[in-house]
Amino acid sequence: MKASSLFIKILYVTLTVLFFSGKPQVAAAQTDTIRMGDKRFNTSSLKPGLRQYLVYFQSSKKPKSLVFWLWLRNTQIQTKNGQKVFVTTQNWYGSDTTSYRTVYSINRLKDFAPVYHSETVAGKKRSYNWSASKITGADSVVQNTVKDFSLDFAAPNFNWNLDIETFEMLPLAAGKIFAINFYDAGYGKPQYTIYKVIGSEVISTLDNQQVDCWKLFTESEHNGAHYTETFWISKKGHEFLKEEDSFGGGYRYKVKLPGAAVNIVNRFAEK
Repeated sequence: MKASSLFIKILYVTLTVLFFSGKPQVAAAQTDTIRMGDKRFNTSSLKPGLRQYLVYFQSSKKPKSLVFWLWLRNTQIQTKNGQKVFVTTQNWYGSDTTSYRTVYSINRLKDFAPVYHSETVAGKKRSYNWSASKITGADSVVQNTVKDFSLDFAAPNFNWNLDIETFEMLPLAAGKIFAINFYDAGYGKPQYTIYKVIGSEVISTLDNQQVDCWKLFTESEHNGAHYTETFWISKKGHEFLKEEDSFGGGYRYKVKLPGAAVNIVNRFAEK
């Protein structure tokens, strides 16, 4: 996205916040652009370990049925090529083997900059080498369907497939607005997305804990449909606990499961 387009989008969001607040706001509506190496971006908030999420979809056309997924996301700190990195593996389990997918991502420890990303969906592997200036297909990976892919970047960006982990590192506070340059590897181009802290709420977790959370919100348009996404992130532990999405007459929910809810070990991460 061009700088002028980003400015217009940020200005629109800022004016919207001012209009609906009912009274003048000054510092509360300031937008923070999250950049690589930004000291406000707290990588120490991302705790290593396995996270489990129940994900389910509901359509207004079929209100009596649900589509379920179980997502396992395991983040570890490792050393690769002499550099400390976050290694995040994802395993998505659906109702049959065709819906199963795996994701394997490497990010620098100091700023969460993407280094490598690979995903296998419907048996097809897409693997990329990722830097601040470009992304290319990893030609050394066997059966990589995107080995000839290449895209230059105008600016460093974050891996959209790790949005949950990224949100846990944001300096959330009342009235904050963030602009994050996300990219979904292999699709389109990087684009800034605006996220607003729209308040806080105490929610009940599945293990009967009462947790005070920040509510982070974004909205967008895709193929003529209006999307809204709301995320609940704990104030104390920076944990991503819940998400509610609305789009095209459908709804999606993500709920973090207690640590012992499912006894599945993440053994099948892509290397």
